[in-house]
Amino acid sequence: MSETPTENPGIVVYIDADACPVKDETYRVAARYGLPVVVVANSFLMVPRESWIERVVVSDKFDAADDWIAERARPGAVVITADVPLAARCVKAGAEVLAPTGKPFSENSVGMALATRNLMQDLREAGAITGGPKPFSARDRSAFLGALDRTVMRLKRAGFG
Repeated sequence: MSETPTENPGIVVYIDADACPVKDETYRVAARYGLPVVVVANSFLMVPRESWIERVVVSDKFDAADDWIAERARPGAVVITADVPLAARCVKAGAEVLAPTGKPFSENSVGMALATRNLMQDLREAGAITGGPKPFSARDRSAFLGALDRTVMRLKRAGFG
């Protein structure tokens, strides 16, 4: 996998990387389809030494990574994030957005996801909920791989490849 992918220069994958559990899976799918990957974080992260993987370290300012990704989101881009407000911004810009669990964010689903996120945040702040999200599972990882593969195939059929 040391060649530079060039098969689909119109598709680019952005990873909101600070807490992303599916970076390796994303690299595997991107290598298979010849896609560039941009790993965005607000601190240094190790990434494979491949010419088609770019590491971008932004400032530690609140939402700096989100802002960097959202400014580049466009049709033909795939954004991997669990951050619902970032997902909403990227969907609005026309990007395909996937959660690490494989759940796609769309214009129809992102509004409800934002409302649920805000409700859960309010409940946590009020002390009504003390636990976090369920642990990331092998099933989530598998669902993500399938969802990313389907997303790339859909973009290729739409002429982004």
